[in-house]
Amino acid sequence: MKSFLVPVLLAVALPFDAAHAAGVPALLARPSAEQQLAALAKEVQAKLAAGAHTEAELAGEFDRLDVLFAENKGGPEGIVADILTMKAQLYLDVIEEPEKAIAVFQKFKADFPTSPLAKDVDTAIKEVEQQAETTKVARSLKPGVVFPAFADKTLKDLDGQPFSLDRFRGKVVLVDFWATWCGPCIEELPNVIATYKKHHTEGFEIVGVSLDREGDKDKLTAFLKKNEMPWPQFYDGKYWESVLAVQYGVHSIPAAYLLDRDGKIIGKALRGEALEKAVVAALKK
Repeated sequence: MKSFLVPVLLAVALPFDAAHAAGVPALLARPSAEQQLAALAKEVQAKLAAGAHTEAELAGEFDRLDVLFAENKGGPEGIVADILTMKAQLYLDVIEEPEKAIAVFQKFKADFPTSPLAKDVDTAIKEVEQQAETTKVARSLKPGVVFPAFADKTLKDLDGQPFSLDRFRGKVVLVDFWATWCGPCIEELPNVIATYKKHHTEGFEIVGVSLDREGDKDKLTAFLKKNEMPWPQFYDGKYWESVLAVQYGVHSIPAAYLLDRDGKIIGKALRGEALEKAVVAALKK
């Protein structure tokens, strides 16, 4: 998924008990806003790695961000901006509700109308509004809907062959958006590979869309060979601006759609045992 955590904040996270060990009074040893945000960021990372992706699953973290904002509203604008940015990007990249992300940025403008950061906020709002349009596409891709064909009919896979879904009609297909730099993608990969090897001869296919960066073609090719991933892969080196990521409103990865023999969506973001169960069920029809 897109990174929304501030590396600098993670770097300054200190062991909170160190001050106590040195005999500093508890009041003075209270973690700074930066340390609290860094600690919260790590907790969010852990939850995301465990599969959390809804506002309800992250409710506690959202509440703590609100408390942290309230406690630091009168302090330096930089830390306030970091708090609101983390909240906005959670809404944008994880919850996939850009409207709520825009509301967070607008709150910053309302609370700090003369801030030098206001210009950055305006830019962020424009970018989110643009992303909101593609998010509408992603939301339309629901079970029962026919997965739209690739808009560009001239696409080629890494082997130089025409890249389209038409060649797989009558098969059960997993359209998998991923990248070699994506930790959650790599964690899920053994399950994807195992499911492919077990059910490919029965009519299960995978179509990969790599969001690897420009210049990483050789790295990607080597990775595919090493991990025995023979299915077609599309790569244009455009990262999040990959033509297919833009077409389908993909803002975070892994993002995978399971299609039945007629090309209809029967599952999204299926992981672990859920993927193989869905594949087996679809192959029986």
